[in-house]
Amino acid sequence: MAIDRAKFRRACDPSKTLVFSNPEDKKYYIDFASVRGSEIIEELKGNIIDFFDEPTCALFTGHIGCGKSTELLRLKAELENDGFHVVYFESSDDLEMADVDIGDVLLSIARRISESLEQVQLSPQATGFRGLLDATKKVLLTEVNVKGGANLLGGKVGVDTSKREVSLSAGIAELTVTAKNDQGLREKLNQFLGPQKNKLLEMINEELIEPAIAKLQQIEKKGLVVIIDNLDRIDNRQKSASRSQQEYLFIDQSECLNNLHCHVVYTMPLALKFSPDYETLKQRFGDEPKMLPMVPVQYRNGSDCEEGMNLLRQMILARAFPELSGEERQLQITEVFDSAESLDRLCRICGGHVRDLLRLLSEWIVKGRQLPLPGEVLEKSIRASRNDITMTISKEEWDLLRQVYQTRRVGPDVGYQTLIRRRLVFEYRDSDGSWYTVNPILIEASELQA
Repeated sequence: MAIDRAKFRRACDPSKTLVFSNPEDKKYYIDFASVRGSEIIEELKGNIIDFFDEPTCALFTGHIGCGKSTELLRLKAELENDGFHVVYFESSDDLEMADVDIGDVLLSIARRISESLEQVQLSPQATGFRGLLDATKKVLLTEVNVKGGANLLGGKVGVDTSKREVSLSAGIAELTVTAKNDQGLREKLNQFLGPQKNKLLEMINEELIEPAIAKLQQIEKKGLVVIIDNLDRIDNRQKSASRSQQEYLFIDQSECLNNLHCHVVYTMPLALKFSPDYETLKQRFGDEPKMLPMVPVQYRNGSDCEEGMNLLRQMILARAFPELSGEERQLQITEVFDSAESLDRLCRICGGHVRDLLRLLSEWIVKGRQLPLPGEVLEKSIRASRNDITMTISKEEWDLLRQVYQTRRVGPDVGYQTLIRRRLVFEYRDSDGSWYTVNPILIEASELQA
């Protein structure tokens, strides 16, 4: 069966997130829940549906690149089908991830909620909130000439021509867009808003969220859900002498994050699972964060996980043959790869990390130049990637990696957190809970065997 190589390559773009509501993207989607240990998205959705008229708050975590955004967009699509108004956004579009404060996060949430409401002709009045924005701008004008939101955003969100005033979302963007690109302005903004965070939260709830829910219910919507993606990417630098930025935001400022009067889902840095205050975090949010583990290519005892391998094969083959059934795709493997063994080699070496798998596959398509893809080209890419990674690993880290490889466990030390954050160690789930192993691309490194 002929394959459009260019289309196949575009479908394998590792930077592209599948949008579940897009019919074309949905053809590429593979549900890995059966091998990941639990129906995580079903759990998140079920909690919102069961408590549809009460605010809920959930944390969602996992390795960067393991598929969280795709799953959250699936959650968005399913909740919309169930009658909710869902606001999904990537916080990295609004925030400087190396320098995040609670005021930044609350403003970003307010902006995206108001922007979404404006798009469905439910523009919020929020008189008091607008007053706070005006007061904030006056303080900042001593530092920078803040331009109008319409110009900053290229007209995407601009002036409400019926009232001849800047829309609320554009008014907030005057602050957030400019502050993201100016460290001095961010500091001044947070110095002003930090002491007023409770007032800011109160105004978001009383003037934005609560009126929005009332209006949404009038048009037969069940409620408002806000999904804040990419907060798991905030830098782990020290915020203070005793606190990392991640701990500051999710633990010290948990009261603000947890008290929005609607349903909220935040992505959380995986490293916080290893914080000494992780139990405090769970208590403050009322539940354990939902964890999206890697897709297993083997079991804890080292034997092959055939179900996981088969789902990864299907993920790749679906991008080549989106119109075929799973059984029909299996018969077309040698149209794409020189052998079934080459496909399995790709799946195993990535350890079930979806983005790494697509990155290697995309590189293979480019360097292979033609289909079917030759296995020796993949081997060159694997060796090159392994070499790049091993050059960054210290002797002490190799010692820790050998311990993980032998025991399938990690400890609370900062060193283990670093290995996980750098994707040198992967986490998996089975009926007995979490287990860990070394990124498979390192298993053939001589240093691991030393």
